[in-house]
Amino acid sequence: MMELVQANWPLFVIAVVVGLIVAWWIFVALRRTKVETDKSDVLDEGKGPASRNQALIDAPPAATAPVVPPVGAPAAIVVPAETIAAQTIAPAAIKAEKGDDLTRIKGVGPKLKTLLNELGITRFAQIAGWNDADIDQIDAKLGRFEGRIRRDNWTEQARLLDAGDTAGYEDKFGKL
Repeated sequence: MMELVQANWPLFVIAVVVGLIVAWWIFVALRRTKVETDKSDVLDEGKGPASRNQALIDAPPAATAPVVPPVGAPAAIVVPAETIAAQTIAPAAIKAEKGDDLTRIKGVGPKLKTLLNELGITRFAQIAGWNDADIDQIDAKLGRFEGRIRRDNWTEQARLLDAGDTAGYEDKFGKL
């Protein structure tokens, strides 16, 4: 058998190469996807309107649609310009309008701050006043952050921050 291979090795090499080419042709060349498209235009005779645009055509104009504020969002307060010009705004009043920096609470980052603000929570005093029922209610709305309130002890942190007890806060929770 070995003598047969030695005498005809070029034929064996050619047979292997032909086998590889046939295998490639079967597994690769025949598997090309053929895409068939409809070349006709929507504006051709007998064609109906484009279905994807039908919703835009049937929708009412945007100006007539009522604007509904999100649930839990604070109501907007409109103050005449004369009233604002006549008053001087104290720094405490500015802080009361904007709310506290909730990211000072360990475990509250920018995303959680935004989520809490959407729920109407903007002050340390609000968080400090939560009871177990309030915590359960808010915790259910935090999604993937669920459980952070109790785990990071937000109520105690908020109580210390609202009281301005920075030393007590840093003793218990570390540097701000």
